Amino acid sequence: MAAPGSRGRSLSGLLPAQTSLEYALLDAVTQQEKDSLVYQYLQKVDGWEQDLSVPEFPEGLEWLNTEEPISVYKDLCGKIVILDFFTYCCINCIHLLPDLHALEHTYSDKDGLLIIGVHSAKFPNEKVLDNIKSAVLRYNITHPVVNDADASLWQELEVSCWPTLVILGPRGNMLFSLIGEGHKDKLFLYTSIALKYYKDRGQIRDDKVGIKLYKDSLPPSPLLFPGKVTVDQVTNRLVIADTGHHRILVVWKNGQIQYSIGGPNPGRKDGIFSESTFNSPQGVAIMNNIIYVADTENHLIRKIDLEAERVSTVAGIGIQGTDKEGGAKGEQQPISSPWDVVFGTSGSEVQRGDILWIAMAGTHQIWALLLDSGKLPKKNELTKGTCLRFAGSGNEENRNNAYPHKAGFAQPSGLSLASEDPWSCLFVADSESSTVRSVSLKDGAVKHLVGGERDPMNLFAFGDVDGVGINAKLQHPLGVTWDKKRNLLYVADSYNHKIKVVDPKTKNCTTLAGTGDTNNVTSSSFTESTFNEPGGLCIGENGQLLYVADTNNHQIKIMDLETKMVSVLPIFRSENAVVDGPFLVEKQKTLPKLPKSAPSIRLSPVTVCAGQTLQFQLRLDLPSGSKLTEGVPSCWFLRAEGSEWLLQGQMPSGDIENISSQPTISLQIPDDCLSLEAIVSVSVFLYYCSADSSACMMKAILFSQPLQITDTQQGCIAPVELRRANAGDEGIFLNGKRGTPVNNHNRWSKCDSVT
Repeated sequence: MAAPGSRGRSLSGLLPAQTSLEYALLDAVTQQEKDSLVYQYLQKVDGWEQDLSVPEFPEGLEWLNTEEPISVYKDLCGKIVILDFFTYCCINCIHLLPDLHALEHTYSDKDGLLIIGVHSAKFPNEKVLDNIKSAVLRYNITHPVVNDADASLWQELEVSCWPTLVILGPRGNMLFSLIGEGHKDKLFLYTSIALKYYKDRGQIRDDKVGIKLYKDSLPPSPLLFPGKVTVDQVTNRLVIADTGHHRILVVWKNGQIQYSIGGPNPGRKDGIFSESTFNSPQGVAIMNNIIYVADTENHLIRKIDLEAERVSTVAGIGIQGTDKEGGAKGEQQPISSPWDVVFGTSGSEVQRGDILWIAMAGTHQIWALLLDSGKLPKKNELTKGTCLRFAGSGNEENRNNAYPHKAGFAQPSGLSLASEDPWSCLFVADSESSTVRSVSLKDGAVKHLVGGERDPMNLFAFGDVDGVGINAKLQHPLGVTWDKKRNLLYVADSYNHKIKVVDPKTKNCTTLAGTGDTNNVTSSSFTESTFNEPGGLCIGENGQLLYVADTNNHQIKIMDLETKMVSVLPIFRSENAVVDGPFLVEKQKTLPKLPKSAPSIRLSPVTVCAGQTLQFQLRLDLPSGSKLTEGVPSCWFLRAEGSEWLLQGQMPSGDIENISSQPTISLQIPDDCLSLEAIVSVSVFLYYCSADSSACMMKAILFSQPLQITDTQQGCIAPVELRRANAGDEGIFLNGKRGTPVNNHNRWSKCDSVT
């Protein structure tokens, strides 16, 4: 069907008629009156001499969740179509998605309805198709999405706000527009009457549109879009918000799961661990075996009691709130999209963790939940359970002010506490203003630290620039964590795919790790490391390690702040772990027979200690001009013949998918060792072909690592590099190589410095 003539394509052409309709609807009492008014409106709009026609989708745009690109005037003829103009960072766009999901469950393409997401990016990072793919999966978007990276359709229609919905008739004729969130009733009313009106005229077709969901092509993964991570400083356990799996994981520092709570599907249920459910949880905080969770898409704060193994709700009512003041008891107080939580202390000088600070992204504010009776700065005594606004007017702004209620935030998404003087503040990752801010714990004053610009209404002052204060530029940072050992603040500069460090004394902001490339380099130095929209981070091991939720890589990465190396935390379960959520276990690999020609390399003994994590870093090269064989996985295997106790609960094998991004093999020495000597072997099998694939071959090597186990040191990371030479001899492997030992027993200086 050819596109008809148009009398102008801007949404402003709808404004007079739709404004009259909406005023009339205010006076309507019954549903029948409302239906009749909308029906009459459609008769009027449908009778215009010329349709107000939507432009055709430009050729060459990238599409998701479809078998092929969609044409308005070929594929959508006979459909009521809803165009959702969105950008995936926007909290208002996220709030709209449940309404669209509900509409899709009510009407299908067979009924004549199709929703199309028109992604019109705010940030440069959001124009990249792979990043939109991740958002489509993260938010469970199952309708077609087009990447309008240059915002051509947005500009032609003169769209001015995220989100904006445009409802089309069966000829591509624009019928309604809805700007912003919170219009669910109107959305359902307009859609249902439009379907009825055009069905009455025989213009609705029930043919199906070719849908091919992106999520169906993804491999299983132990983590799915982990949003936040925190560490229990007493037990060194990690708590991970496994956001995409809608669950909370409690893992030991070697990655072994102790508890999995919630998942695999979203839900909202309290109770014992096996029954409890979450919906895209983000922030987590742990103290004394109690975990508090920002259950973001349930609009709740949840409490996990690890001793009682129960989940309860402590704030929120389960639906999105609009209250910007608060003051009610937590379980009676509506809240909106809490994104992060951190413990704090009330006016008492005793550090007792009686306040839970909340980054309330949905209302652009910082809130507090009183875990015990206490006082906030410039507040009277508050009773236990009170949940209220602490800072932020609720307007989406980058406004700093000595009066906390007059300050403005823009989707605050990360919190960290620096309780000690002279800081005595909360640090805030304010994502939509691309800034890091501070909130004084003494008087609530909100101050700028780095990023953004001076105009409080300009939320487009982003970039990737190291510098001081306002001269530094970030792009949608989602996480911060305070290093009280060094008096430094680490920032997850999410859309720049970097970890940055800020000195709050000088306001100097520099890149610590990440190249800006999103390729997943799993083991590397800080300068070579890569991340993909990291969402959260925390300090552990007495300031030695920085744990990063590398969200779009579905990993927790470990940054060693002393060796400047990055590795991946393996997530695995043991037979006796309490795992009620999903865990996708790979089939155990069979160790291939080692060829007789394979070199066997015995490395120098290394002294290790109970609880220590040993890391074998593969550093293998292929002969010049060759490549890994597609479809035949190269792999590694970990064995300890005669000392099998050493490998219980460990990852015994894995694939080598990319020769430029080789894995790190982690081995944690058990706390209870059955002997003081053992030999660990690492077998590596590489399948590769010449550049023209005229010849393919397999080469293997066996590394043997003798261990001398002592109980005189505490856990630390000792890297062991497994190398081979550049081969002119078809790839003969050469000796393994380690860093320089500090004495004749190969004991590492890092271990000696740990107390």
